[in-house]
Amino acid sequence: MPFAASGLTPLIQTSGFSMWRYVTSDLRADVAATGYFATVASQFKPGDIMFLQAADALAMLPLRAGPAFGPGVTLDGAVTPLAAVRSAAQRFSITQAVGAVVRSIVLAPLVAGFIAGTSIPVSAQINGPISQVVVSVRNAAGQNVVPSQIVTVTGGFATTAVAAPPIGSGYRIRIEDALDPGLATVSRSFSVAPGAEALQQESGFMILMESGFALLR
Repeated sequence: MPFAASGLTPLIQTSGFSMWRYVTSDLRADVAATGYFATVASQFKPGDIMFLQAADALAMLPLRAGPAFGPGVTLDGAVTPLAAVRSAAQRFSITQAVGAVVRSIVLAPLVAGFIAGTSIPVSAQINGPISQVVVSVRNAAGQNVVPSQIVTVTGGFATTAVAAPPIGSGYRIRIEDALDPGLATVSRSFSVAPGAEALQQESGFMILMESGFALLR
């Protein structure tokens, strides 16, 4: 029998590749003969694939220039009606659970008038999952000037007392999360004055304040 256009169905068609289905009562050898598809040759491209349901075989054949068929693969010799369904199902399921966790360290204002040789009370309110903080005293260059302390957070607060640094100015208290040093707070700068016992009278003269009053021990 000659080629029957009603038996030819495109399963997939793109700009570079097509997949065809052809159903016929002809034999596979007859269908693969040169010129069988002459009337629709312009629709075929080298590299296309054809599923052929012939009278004697179910085969998958590659198309070559001409058009002509390559040897292909015989899928079954005992042919029954073939049902081909074109469908594409694409499903994406993305679940993203995000929970915001707020962490903060709020340093309480420092008292005024720090004296060398004493201690400095430090208190901070801690918000979020922070179990321990590191308390340090730093100079203007950012260097630790007294040993740092690791303080455990209790009831949302961290409280301790650090030794006053040497006499000077430009000091700051720094409190940071022990597990995340990037989360930190720094106090205003403060100065440390000499103790009262350091005030002395030299050569019989009294040390005077700017107001002119004598500075007593």
